[in-house]
Amino acid sequence: MVNRHTALKIRKTHRYLGLFLGIQFLLWTISGLYFSWTDIDEIHGDHYKNLEYQSKAFNDLISPSKLQISEGIKNIELRDINNTPYYWINNKQLYNAVNGDKKDTITKEEALYIAKNYMKSNLEVTSIERIIEAGKHHEYREKLLPAYVISYKTDAMVKAYVSIKDGKFQTVRHQSWRWFDFLWMTHTMDYEGRDDFNTTVLRAFSLLGLITVLSGFLLWFTSSPTVRKLVRRNNK
Repeated sequence: MVNRHTALKIRKTHRYLGLFLGIQFLLWTISGLYFSWTDIDEIHGDHYKNLEYQSKAFNDLISPSKLQISEGIKNIELRDINNTPYYWINNKQLYNAVNGDKKDTITKEEALYIAKNYMKSNLEVTSIERIIEAGKHHEYREKLLPAYVISYKTDAMVKAYVSIKDGKFQTVRHQSWRWFDFLWMTHTMDYEGRDDFNTTVLRAFSLLGLITVLSGFLLWFTSSPTVRKLVRRNNK
């Protein structure tokens, strides 16, 4: 059995570790509760999307082989941009799927057409802006830029994003998602970019959390009257 001096050291270590880690433990608990009690489809903004939308079918399209792409075609997607079909080829370039002309960017009107297809019809557009950069904490981070951000008249501050280069509807952001994103940052402890689960800070706090729990068990063991009686009985 440890002596009184050692037991006091264990108690003191446990107390200060608990005080130091308590705030982060609280954030982990709050964020975990939020994640478990929220519908992930709602976080993704599905209740703002037109989930019944089906891509339009087009006829009389030019053969992609006639576009004379020097590096060849590795992948291809068909996009409906303002009722005109376009090929998005090799994740690089839009081509008019009727006459083969290149298209480098889409207009605001075309972005609104694309967003209208993917968003519910009862949403009222209040503004459309062009963004060319998004920081590590931006709600549109790690997606294709530049892009148009389309804002809607809602209490949830709903925004839809359409990338300018490929004319693709990218994502929906709203207030519940922003809360989720903030709490996700506190959960992963990636205060730099929010999405990295392998940060040094998270590893350090996880290790310290384990030490705190183990010190609690050790503190119980060293201070338990039952354990003391068993030790004394075995020593006789």
